[in-house]
Amino acid sequence: MSEEPKLKPGQKFPTPTPGNGDRVFYETLLAQRPSSEMAQEWCLAYGVMEEKDAEKAFKAMVKRKDKDRGRSRSPPPPLKKSTSGKKKKKGKRVLDDVEYDAGMDTGGDEGIGAAAL
Repeated sequence: MSEEPKLKPGQKFPTPTPGNGDRVFYETLLAQRPSSEMAQEWCLAYGVMEEKDAEKAFKAMVKRKDKDRGRSRSPPPPLKKSTSGKKKKKGKRVLDDVEYDAGMDTGGDEGIGAAAL
């Protein structure tokens, strides 16, 4: 039986190869903007960070998620009820073919692939 590889704190997925496009993007983003929550979460989930940085970022992420869970969203606004009881139907507007010309007329010898010799 094979042993599972040791995962870093917050790691959920196997670590991608160094040439992987997503890894390059998120590592670059994290290097340029260390405060980027998106980059931190991706790098944690894929085990890209160093062990000590991962522990620190994982604790910060858990704290941030707990804080977000504590927030209550405002309730949706109450629905307005119509007083008339009847809904008005909108009629569909149909354009008359004669009245509307899209400019797609073709002559007898015109067309795709017609070439003058």
